[in-house]
Amino acid sequence: MSHPSRTSRIPWSGLVITALTAGLVWLFVRDLDAAALRQAFASAHLGLVALAVLTTLQTYFIRAWRWQTLLRPIGVVPFRSAFRATVIGFTAIFLLPARVGEVLRPYLLAKQENLSVSATFATVILERALDLTAVLLLFAGALPFMPVDVAPEVRAGGAAAAAASLTGLVMLFMFARHPERLGQLVDRLSAWLPTRAAQALGAFARKFAAGLAVMRDGRALLVTLAWSLALWISICAGIWLVSRAFGLTVPFTGAFLVVMYLVVGVAAPTPGGAGAFHVMYKLAVMQNFGAQADDAAAAAIFLHLVSFAPVALLGFVFMWQDGLTLGRLRHMAPSPEEETHA
Repeated sequence: MSHPSRTSRIPWSGLVITALTAGLVWLFVRDLDAAALRQAFASAHLGLVALAVLTTLQTYFIRAWRWQTLLRPIGVVPFRSAFRATVIGFTAIFLLPARVGEVLRPYLLAKQENLSVSATFATVILERALDLTAVLLLFAGALPFMPVDVAPEVRAGGAAAAAASLTGLVMLFMFARHPERLGQLVDRLSAWLPTRAAQALGAFARKFAAGLAVMRDGRALLVTLAWSLALWISICAGIWLVSRAFGLTVPFTGAFLVVMYLVVGVAAPTPGGAGAFHVMYKLAVMQNFGAQADDAAAAAIFLHLVSFAPVALLGFVFMWQDGLTLGRLRHMAPSPEEETHA
């Protein structure tokens, strides 16, 4: 009798993520002075930290308002539902591997409000495109007012990301104007699949394209872009407040540079950005604003707590009210058959 391979049971993805997280955390803490770190915490301006917490919570209200606008072509969604799904989804992003919350957020809302799962998921893809565009626009607008010389590689990276962002928006615009094109493209690419799977994939693609309908409405698209700019200005305000709370000489325009580093950091698949977030913030403020290592590390730790802890606590409250747990969320996912008939 043959036995299953032991190798196939090894959770390689989990091991890689654990090793990556441990390596980044070690890189962050290896040269820190514990006494200097405690002194930095003790001297932090708590009033500015409190303002940063409120500013961070504000960003989730803005996310929910923006999502309502994106969802309007496929269904009217109450603010309460959009806000709760947003908070629970981001809690899952912070605490579960593989950014599963990005899928859970539209799935939970679609089930609650009886919307198409794939069309709702498309609005989240559009959110990410708008986020990238907003970050790059704000960074470009702040560059002339930054009292530092930005490294050439950062400028080059921003230009490359801007090109990729604009390309992605153009593609989404094309699919939104002609949703049948996406369905036809998927039909051709899935021709080698079994009939049932190909039909399910094609149905998903067509409903996904329907979720991009807001891009066909110029006014609605401008509103969502305005919400996106407001969102990232709020995020940068939180970064600036925490930086100033720890005595770092980061100007408000400098926060738009720091956020570029953090966007790269949180792209790493570590739980809640642990390690990567801290390393990138520390690098940004030391490289560009002359921060001392221990002050930068203390600010990074506090900024991470301010960015993730309040919304995670609120997310646990909402999950408790809805009878959800992290374990249940981890195993929730839409099935192709279910979505085909949605």
